[in-house]
Amino acid sequence: MISQTAEYALRAVMWLAAHDRATSGTSVIAEGTGVPAGYLSKVLQCLARHGLVISTPGRHGGFRLARAATEVSVLDVVQAVAPFGRIQTCPLRAESHKGRLCPLHRRLNEAMESLEKAFAAVTIGQLLQEQGIHRHSCGALAGERQAAPLPPGQTARGES
Repeated sequence: MISQTAEYALRAVMWLAAHDRATSGTSVIAEGTGVPAGYLSKVLQCLARHGLVISTPGRHGGFRLARAATEVSVLDVVQAVAPFGRIQTCPLRAESHKGRLCPLHRRLNEAMESLEKAFAAVTIGQLLQEQGIHRHSCGALAGERQAAPLPPGQTARGES
């Protein structure tokens, strides 16, 4: 439904929002979100170019949200890194479809429009509030990852 890049961007923005506009380095954000640091760096730079995060260079630099989490929609984040491609004309360029979309592409375009509206209606602040201010996105942040369940009869030390 959304690209991996958009998923990573949403995780990073959620993490930054949960940390009250503090400036954080890429490695700290990567560790907290489970996103590879090298890839995250590119995602954060893209978010900075679109005005969603502020990049502070230097030894004590890093990233922080450019505005309040309640002012950033899920759509803002997704469109910054992996914009939805709306269908303007039938890709087959059929003469019979000239000036309008065929039924298939009209429905696909309508679905994309619905998704855009849904993403625009939800802010990062709302998502944080739903999860609770001290619980982070997806349970994978800030060391909340759960270990895989152990086989029956085995303890954490490998004993039976």
